[in-house]
Amino acid sequence: MHSLFVLTLACYTVSPVLSLQNGLARTPPMGWLSWERFRCNTDCKNHPKTCISENLYKDMADRLAEDGYKDVGYEYVNIDDCWSNKTRDADGNLNPDANRFPSGMKALADYIHKKGLKLGIYADYGTKTCAGFPGSLDYLEKDANRFAEWGIDMLKMDGCNADVSTMKKGYPMMTKYLNATGRPILFSCSWPDYERAKGIPVNYSMVAENCNIWRNYVDIQDSWSSVTKIIDYEASIQDTLVPVVGPGNFNDPDMLIVGDFSLSVSQAQAQMALWAVMAAPLLMSNDLRDITPEFREILLNKEVIAVNQDPQGIMGKRVLQITNTTEAWMRPLQQHWAVCFLNRDPKASFNVSVPLEKLDLPTKEVEGFDALDLYSGKYYGYMPPDATFNCTVAPNGVTFLRFGMAE
Repeated sequence: MHSLFVLTLACYTVSPVLSLQNGLARTPPMGWLSWERFRCNTDCKNHPKTCISENLYKDMADRLAEDGYKDVGYEYVNIDDCWSNKTRDADGNLNPDANRFPSGMKALADYIHKKGLKLGIYADYGTKTCAGFPGSLDYLEKDANRFAEWGIDMLKMDGCNADVSTMKKGYPMMTKYLNATGRPILFSCSWPDYERAKGIPVNYSMVAENCNIWRNYVDIQDSWSSVTKIIDYEASIQDTLVPVVGPGNFNDPDMLIVGDFSLSVSQAQAQMALWAVMAAPLLMSNDLRDITPEFREILLNKEVIAVNQDPQGIMGKRVLQITNTTEAWMRPLQQHWAVCFLNRDPKASFNVSVPLEKLDLPTKEVEGFDALDLYSGKYYGYMPPDATFNCTVAPNGVTFLRFGMAE
């Protein structure tokens, strides 16, 4: 690391003055992100439809705007790694690869803004990005200004090829520079993930002061086992996360892979439901041009999205381990409670029979409950506070319910 950069970092202390007070992410951001599905494919000659190019992001913006996604809240079109030239220009500026982004980044932002959508971009805190493109070390302020000039609305800052021990000072510096641009840019930090991997204690209060959303665990892969691995990690530190999650600050367990190659319909419903309960960003990484109707229906489920977007912004928790393969999660909402039963058994359905009080529902304050299944539409009638709730959960699936006060 350059000595000048270390000296500059030492001039700043982490304080509320540097906190990201940008008014953004009052509910978890929703949109689309290229990484999991399209990775770092830069070969537009042989793969013109799936390479990282302005055409890919225009196509996804078109689909968001025209296929109902924008109407239910999906608004960010996010570029990930591999978009830039391999080197900075003579003035030290980042520029998009001219062959793959011939119109330039400002023109792409204008195209997406005209659709009523927002454009996100990717940078890295280190010397190089994870795929070897120029990083932002020593260029934080320059890059913040560059992104603002282009009309960028969201920045994901990764942490490859960096001195992780400086991140507690470096990421708040980027917060300061983003604030100073005067443009509201939602800040997505990978800082906690890199500290976790290095065994450095994560100060989540500090992270929440400086980041709108943050990654804290491994990248999601296109598999059910990856989804459940992430769910288990977030549950393992839920008591640390819940106090710092809220409007403006959300924990990001990574992208939705609904509509990709691996998940069944039941598994896709499960990921969508658990992300809603955890108040997670809903950032799809799929090909919206050829998604099949059953997965599109899951992603457009207004009742599930309403749970995710509840204005209180409370992160839900795993509240009950029923068996080795079945568990219950609960999230308090503004006027209701969301309850999700997850069955990890790949072959057998599970018949739930659980007293309401064990779901952390306010059984001592409410005279009775009713419930609506947010996927099937099944309505459960009046239940007194001392009732036992019964339902059946599909293999590798969920029963996702909204509980309300019975009238």
